[in-house]
Amino acid sequence: MEPPRDQGLLRSDSIPEVGEDAAATVSMAETLSEEERDELRKELAKVEEEIQTLSQVLAAKEKHLAEIKRKLGINSLQELKQNITKSWQDVTSTTAYKRTSETLSQAGQKASAAFSSVGSVITKKFEDVRNSPTFKSFEEKVENFKSKVGGSKPAGGDFGEVLNSAANASATETIAEQTEEETH
Repeated sequence: MEPPRDQGLLRSDSIPEVGEDAAATVSMAETLSEEERDELRKELAKVEEEIQTLSQVLAAKEKHLAEIKRKLGINSLQELKQNITKSWQDVTSTTAYKRTSETLSQAGQKASAAFSSVGSVITKKFEDVRNSPTFKSFEEKVENFKSKVGGSKPAGGDFGEVLNSAANASATETIAEQTEEETH
């Protein structure tokens, strides 16, 4: 038997593919007749030629596709948006997404109800504080202070007005004291 000749891609000694048993390949090559080897080499050459042709056809089709997209004004950004939109539609149609969405919706409703009840409790507490004797006493003291300092408005008004007028009265007293000191 003559040694294998190197014929480029058509080598007679084959290299095992991933997962292929090298020992089986060697023993198989030894059992093939010269005629069978020639037949396999011809088939190999034919398959390689078909692969080359298909690669060329694919490249031509991709070029044609790019030209059509260019003429239609479709750019990469638009394709990306379309892909994202389609992917999002695919995701939202899955059972897992629907279940998760329903669960989150229920959780949101429960949280909303909880916040609403907390808000009601806080409002009630503020009302209780405002109606308490301590707050009423404080409010009366502020009104008395206002009537002594401001004088012109009748006692009453809302709490914010009372505080504002008390602050203004304090500022007025400070300015009056400074003026008095400068004149002495």
